[in-house]
Amino acid sequence: MTRSLSQKFRFFTFVCIALLAYVHGYNLNNTYLAPFSTVNEPLTFTTFFEYFIANGLLRFRIPLLFMISGYLYASYDHRPYSQQVKNRFRTLIIPYFIWSSFGLLLTFLLQQFPYTANVVAAAGIDQMGDNRPYTEIGWAGMFQRLTLAPISYQLWFIMSLFVFNICYPVLRWLVVKVPYIWLPFTFLLFFVTLINVPLLDFRGLFFFSLGVWIQKRNFSIETEPKWFSLGLALIFFIGLSVIKTFLAFELEYDVWPSIITLIIIHQTAVLSGIIAIWFGADKVIHWFNKKEWFHYASGFSFFIFGMHVPLLPYVMKWALMNSSMIPYYRLLCYLVIPFITLCFCIWTGSLLRRFLPRVYAVLTGGRGF
Repeated sequence: MTRSLSQKFRFFTFVCIALLAYVHGYNLNNTYLAPFSTVNEPLTFTTFFEYFIANGLLRFRIPLLFMISGYLYASYDHRPYSQQVKNRFRTLIIPYFIWSSFGLLLTFLLQQFPYTANVVAAAGIDQMGDNRPYTEIGWAGMFQRLTLAPISYQLWFIMSLFVFNICYPVLRWLVVKVPYIWLPFTFLLFFVTLINVPLLDFRGLFFFSLGVWIQKRNFSIETEPKWFSLGLALIFFIGLSVIKTFLAFELEYDVWPSIITLIIIHQTAVLSGIIAIWFGADKVIHWFNKKEWFHYASGFSFFIFGMHVPLLPYVMKWALMNSSMIPYYRLLCYLVIPFITLCFCIWTGSLLRRFLPRVYAVLTGGRGF
């Protein structure tokens, strides 16, 4: 791997994770936005802007992270399989359970005081749809939330990634031996899958496989293709995101024509966004890579990923409950609270890395040193 490609991977890994704060920090009435979600509230500048950013413009991030992960894993597949699995257990599964426990503990502590308990209940982020206090849910319910449905809902990504890593020998054989069958098949899954089964993300399977294929074929992803036009790519990408956002306010809720229309536009926008951002951001990457603060902040990517939820939704709900007298308070909170959360995560991570480096290493799977 060349130095420029390594820098590009580092840049996009940090940016994609940092932007999660604005994907998870929206304050629309719908607390869970799927690719095909409609909006059941009036169209205003605030609601349009939040949906456009959170469920449109920034949705390229996770597929791009899957593709980078597939490429990097394939780059080191000369190592013994057992060694790879052991290493990924240390760097993915142990942090998964630690951060899941952190989310449970934070939520439980907040539920012990009436004021903060109201904030937790109002945030309504429980994946199982049961926002009762954990003392009422019981140990069995908490175990489910520790393992398969963490309150730190972003953790699904690293669990799916671990499953792909476990299945890598099979995935590699399919990618290398029958790529023109496997890649179209997974691409179709990406386009049509609405709900994933536990532990397996069908939408990420295509991009992880694509990353493996690119690495095994030595396909150049550093050089801008001759056919690429940044202007046209951005117009197409942003235009699709704008169209999808308008349709989300106009289409009928939870009917198949609406779902199919939105998901086709959404997935097409994701693909065009990855192409536009990957090949069109070289000058931006070059500028950021010359900044010391960026190198420092990007070292905390995984810590930000693990910590920002459920902290962000709780702080966002608290801010909304206490700022309703301010004009455009929802938009203001959406712009400010995710940024403050990012800064707090980096600050906390820096303290841990400095004073408790072994703890920080366990929390991040050894990343960020």
